[in-house]
Amino acid sequence: MKYLNKILFSVMMMMVVVSTHAQDSNNPWAISFGVNAVDTSSGASDRNTSFSDRFSAMFNVSESWNILPSVSYLNVSKYVGDNFSFGVSGTMNKISKYTEWKGPGHTDLYVINPGNLMYYSIDGSVKYSFMNLIKSKVIDPDLHLGGGYVFYGDKSYGTLNPGAGLTLWFTETVGLSLETTYKKSFGDRGAQKYPSHTQHTLGLTFKFGGKDTDKDGIYDKDDACPEVAGLKQFNGCPDTDGDGIIDGSDTCPDVFGLAALNGCPDTDGDGIADKDDACPQVAGLVALKGCPDADADGVTDAADKCPTVKGPKENAGCPWPDTDGDSVLDKDDKCPDVVGSVANNGCPEVTVQALEDVNLQLKSIYFYSGKYTFKPGDVPVKLDAIAAILIKYPNVKFSLEGHTDSDGSEISNQKLSENRANVVKDELIKRGVIASNIVALGFGESTPIASNKTAAGKALNRRTEVKLQK
Repeated sequence: MKYLNKILFSVMMMMVVVSTHAQDSNNPWAISFGVNAVDTSSGASDRNTSFSDRFSAMFNVSESWNILPSVSYLNVSKYVGDNFSFGVSGTMNKISKYTEWKGPGHTDLYVINPGNLMYYSIDGSVKYSFMNLIKSKVIDPDLHLGGGYVFYGDKSYGTLNPGAGLTLWFTETVGLSLETTYKKSFGDRGAQKYPSHTQHTLGLTFKFGGKDTDKDGIYDKDDACPEVAGLKQFNGCPDTDGDGIIDGSDTCPDVFGLAALNGCPDTDGDGIADKDDACPQVAGLVALKGCPDADADGVTDAADKCPTVKGPKENAGCPWPDTDGDSVLDKDDKCPDVVGSVANNGCPEVTVQALEDVNLQLKSIYFYSGKYTFKPGDVPVKLDAIAAILIKYPNVKFSLEGHTDSDGSEISNQKLSENRANVVKDELIKRGVIASNIVALGFGESTPIASNKTAAGKALNRRTEVKLQK
């Protein structure tokens, strides 16, 4: 017997260790062990025996109960769902108090010692717990029904076992269990052959078997994040930054943030998460990635060279200037420093008077006969005046046309007219006329404007003229 007690004590210590790692009543397995008492008075009474005698006999511990002073029962059970569990138990005892009925004509009971008979039983039962129904975490009443097999001295027989029990849970996994089971025997009871009896058990119950991989107190079957320690209110998932959003759904899991921004902070309160905000310290616009735009021109204040005045992005947020005030912005004005017309891209349009003034000056510039050198006089002054007029029209293309009289051959006159035109062109370029705006052409003697039969006519034909390029 002492070896059995040592074995059971070792099992008990092992279960205590197991239970200390359990944290939840979801543990499917349970083991119970303790002492048991066998009372034979419940099967000894005759129908003529008074109810009070039969009832009081069941509680006559000193006279009716057989108690072995050691760990004498062991039960292992498994939860199967819907408040039901199935268990198997084994008990041992020594029967030294046997309650017997004196026989026909008698209504009283008496107790004998049948010879210190050894008692063993193996039982299986289905138990229904009422703890969830009464919404308690401490008080756990139950009803159970099962069957078993009893070894009583040199006899053995089957029993039907209805009963009830109560467990008081000290923790979620450790409790004190009390059960009472009536074991109804099958067959003739005569002369202690197959005695029905009541068995009481009292012992400790330990639940175990739940798996909690991340050790967060929430078992894997109920843990939405079984590999990472978390919080009960989030079904076992972590919330590192404590913002009420689990890490798995938190875009910024390490920084306290707002639910509306998936857990990310918004320091400037502009509705744009700091991680997406190019200006997180200053409230701004969504379209500008959280940066402000005081003048609402679509250019952020930081990049706007004119933050209080609207202007295009192409000009760094500043309005385009119109230097010459001709209503054509400098960016489109081909002549930004000269007043012009919109139709002529901001440049002045050549007037008839201007062309007349140019040609008037050209008419008084003379060349030596048969040569392309200027005759002495105020030629430089006249060239200065012509250049001043042409420079006013920087986007206008001019033709500088040279002509001769009919003296000499056509070939030489053609060459001479070209040279004279080029000489004038070169002088104008020296004075600031844009080279690409003027082209020199020679027409020789082909386009006279007067008769070549008189000296006066020939003088008129030796000319240089300015026209607009076609």
